Amino acid sequence: MRYGTGILPVDAASARRVADTYDTAEARTERERTLELLDPRAGEQILVVGIGPGQLLDEVARAVGPGATGVDPDPVMVTLARRRCGTRAVVTQRALAGPGSLPGGPYDAVACLQVLEFLEDLPAAVAELYRVLRPGGRLLVLDTDWTSLHWPGPGQDRHRRIRDAWCTTVPRSRLPYELGPLLQRAGFDGEWTRRMPMRGPASTGYGAALREMVADAAPGRCGLTRADVDAWASGVASCGDEPFSVDRWFLGAVRP
Repeated sequence: MRYGTGILPVDAASARRVADTYDTAEARTERERTLELLDPRAGEQILVVGIGPGQLLDEVARAVGPGATGVDPDPVMVTLARRRCGTRAVVTQRALAGPGSLPGGPYDAVACLQVLEFLEDLPAAVAELYRVLRPGGRLLVLDTDWTSLHWPGPGQDRHRRIRDAWCTTVPRSRLPYELGPLLQRAGFDGEWTRRMPMRGPASTGYGAALREMVADAAPGRCGLTRADVDAWASGVASCGDEPFSVDRWFLGAVRP
């Protein structure tokens, strides 16, 4: 299993491993909150950027009827999303980048999920999100403050080193604190934020999957050896139901 930047998979096996995290209890709770904040309405045109295996897109499609579109750069995620959504939504393989990288529009709402933190040219991506929204259209962004990542168990200095190593794999590990001014400069209005900590057992569900991703990425970073990381992962796995936590942030805005 190999990962490229952060949790972005670079092969089919790692893509399917990431896809499995969408079925965890933690991800389902987050999806319910995302759907509530996005507030899809019948007849709307809505774009979901970063659909993963398509669970949220499918729920959006069921709410709006014809008019749901989803994009993801990973071919495995696109295949899984098409299988899940069928004819209820249009699914295309695309990556958010600069002008013209997103399909169609104008949309009544755009949800951009765990995407912006991995991009180098953030102003160009935000400008593209602005472009595809209609006047009055809603933007909902979900990203993570990876510097808030906390693992249970003794040896907090080692936990911090592991966290710092993981943060080096994410171009914008504190994106929620950067995004507001960028939205304003792009022309968005009415910005708001909501913190939503993700918290769950370190040894099962999303926590176990994230632990494996971190353990795969950390060796060779911040002076950590494979043995250091394996010892850390084993210690976290032995914590059972003790929780890990990380802060997710919802950020919203409107195109005037």
